[in-house]
This record gives sequence, C-alpha cells and structure tokens, in this order.
Amino acid sequence: MYDKLTLKRILDAHPLIREELKRLYLQINAKLPKGVRLRFSWVYRSHEQQNELYNKRPKVTNAKGGQSIHNYGLAFDIVILFDKDNNGTFETASWEQDQYFKEVVTFFKGNGYTWGGDWNSFKDNPHFQKDFGYTWRTLKDLPTKLDSNGIEYPII
Repeated sequence: MYDKLTLKRILDAHPLIREELKRLYLQINAKLPKGVRLRFSWVYRSHEQQNELYNKRPKVTNAKGGQSIHNYGLAFDIVILFDKDNNGTFETASWEQDQYFKEVVTFFKGNGYTWGGDWNSFKDNPHFQKDFGYTWRTLKDLPTKLDSNGIEYPII
C-alpha cells in the first residue's frame, strides 16, 4: 500500500534523487504494518512557500526562501499516517517519535539521507535530505535546468 499524494510529490523531487526516492518510499511502506503508512508532507518547496513557512508562528523553520534544501528538490518531510478505523482511509497523522517513525528514520539514514533530528541547533525531526555535500549557499549559485515538471533545479 502506498500514498498517492506522496507519489505525486516525489515527481517534484530533484531528478537526481527522484527514482531512488520513489523506490525507497515503496520499500519502507512495504515494511510498515497494515494500518500504518508513510506520507511525504513536503518535497519541493518554492521560495514563496518557504517564506510562508518562515513567517508562520509558532516557528517551524529558520530558513527563508532559497535557504532550504527543499527549494532545490533535495529534501522531504515525513508524517506517519494511521488507519485507526481499518477502513483504508489513513486519516490520523502523527509526528510522534514512535516505533514506526524511528523505523523510517533508520531506513532513510541507512540509505544515505541526512536526518534533521540529528542536527544540533534546530532539530527538524520530520526532515530528510540528500544534498551531495552542497549547502543552500552553494546550490543557489549553481546553474539550473528546467525540468519537464516546470521546476528549475540546480545542475549537480
């Protein structure tokens, strides 16, 4: 079982990680028990979307538009969905660090993704990224290429 919204969001990931991300997403969902699914709540974010989050209170990010790895399609945020009524709707969302969340963290870290929960200054538990050694400062200065989905990504 998988989440159609997540599969749609993966299409906005940087072309360099898009297929891998889809494959890993399907793999981890196959490992989760019936009634538990993973959703990517964010993958790519435009600068405008990033600024909206930056200005939100309570504070959810320190990054303005252009200062997030999401702005380059190399990050995603997660939420665990539960089908509490066993009717296939998966309407209950949780960001708690339960056993399923930890299983997802271990899985993606084991596949080369950096977890925001390991950061010292601003812990971002739902956040994962594969930045290939780049920072937002270096990514913003790279030449870009327009993808077939209409998003410009840095050429890595």
